[in-house]
Amino acid sequence: MNGKVLIIAGSDSGGGAGIQADIKTVTALGGFAMTAITALTAQNTHGVEGIFEVAPAFIADQIRVVMSDLGADCIKIGMLHSTAVIETVAESLKKHAPGVPVVVDPVMIAKGGAALLQTEAVQSLRHFIVPIATILTPNLPEAEALTGMTVETEAQAQHAAIALATLGPKAILMTGGHLAGPKVTDFYLHGEGTMDVFQSDRIETKHTHGTGCTLASAIACGVAQGLEMRAAVVRARHYVQRAITTAPGYGGGHGPLNHGHTVRAFN
Repeated sequence: MNGKVLIIAGSDSGGGAGIQADIKTVTALGGFAMTAITALTAQNTHGVEGIFEVAPAFIADQIRVVMSDLGADCIKIGMLHSTAVIETVAESLKKHAPGVPVVVDPVMIAKGGAALLQTEAVQSLRHFIVPIATILTPNLPEAEALTGMTVETEAQAQHAAIALATLGPKAILMTGGHLAGPKVTDFYLHGEGTMDVFQSDRIETKHTHGTGCTLASAIACGVAQGLEMRAAVVRARHYVQRAITTAPGYGGGHGPLNHGHTVRAFN
């Protein structure tokens, strides 16, 4: 099916999240992944032990050279880490990728609890990145940070999605994995305020490292391949669910998904 996706995000040395998960996901779904790496992390399934930020000017160079030659059908944004990086990415996309759809995963906290976005950079993310999103894919803690609202129920999640829409993104996929209960409920806000609710059985496992990265990249791949946004969301949710249920069980902490589980099924 192809479809070119430029991924702007950080590296996960453990391979379960970040750039590594993004590339695996796009490849498994038949797309072509390109990257602009924003940070290097020293991490495994137990957590993040160190972050080395890439110089903003070099991030800009990565975006520029990829777009000037290969181009992109969709852009996926993940970990940006600092205000300087956020502003650089926003300006680079405005200059080199006007009109290209953008999937924004507002990465803030790693599965193990480490901060991946500096506290002072949250407002910059709200101002420079959230408004350019074709679709924004926050989990509930990220939605709380972006809106200042408490999100502990399905009703509060829907209200938070509506609040986020006022910031400018064309669509919101609010993932509800942090809510209690036997079902996982996601909220998809699109169009003129239409709210679709997706539910699936909760999978009892600790091997969920990189689910947010994987979901956003799967959506980006679908958009790059010409799927309507809702169809891209549906396919991405299905892909992530099966990746969780077939997770290999690696590591002693929050293990990675099985990103390559359905390569043939989606081609």
